[in-house]
Amino acid sequence: MSEQNQINNSSVVSITVGILSLFIPFIGLILGIIGIVFSRKAVKQINNTNESGKALATVGFICSIVGIVLHLLVILGYVAFISVFSYITN
Repeated sequence: MSEQNQINNSSVVSITVGILSLFIPFIGLILGIIGIVFSRKAVKQINNTNESGKALATVGFICSIVGIVLHLLVILGYVAFISVFSYITN
């Protein structure tokens, strides 16, 4: 019977939180940061323990970065809208 490498738990958490960071408004910024932390942790653990899941950690990292950038742009858009709206009304 051949042994299968187990998937690293941190990489699964990383991809899950990274995908959620894309779709949940405002909380997605925090989830993106958590996803980056878990993906870096997963890569270090995978290199030490020879587990599988490096691709999951990489995809989680990318989704987290995209989620953070997306939410920062949304927040910037809200701030710009409010400042322009307050300028027009005064």
